[in-house]
Amino acid sequence: MSELPPDLPRLEVLRTWLQLTLAQVDARITQLRAEQAARQRAVPAPEPDYRIQRGLDAGRSPVKVHLGDCGLARKAPGVSEATARQALVEGVAACEVCRPDAELGILDAG
Repeated sequence: MSELPPDLPRLEVLRTWLQLTLAQVDARITQLRAEQAARQRAVPAPEPDYRIQRGLDAGRSPVKVHLGDCGLARKAPGVSEATARQALVEGVAACEVCRPDAELGILDAG
């Protein structure tokens, strides 16, 4: 025995109601997906572990090595630990504020 109405007019009304309800569900799904995508885009990228500040000379030579979250080098590009370590060993100065040389265990490298 079917739980659906036996006559055509009531079945058509039910079908219309289901279509409208489905459209509302689809609209809500679309809205939630857009909100989720916006939240994912809003998550800031993690700070790099280290940054190398470059000079204003033509060759943009490395000037100082910073920890990734140092406020003195916010716009400097992020680098790996190995790259920061190599720069310090090669004589690039360590930031006197954030002290990446102490973090890396390379004191008096210059």
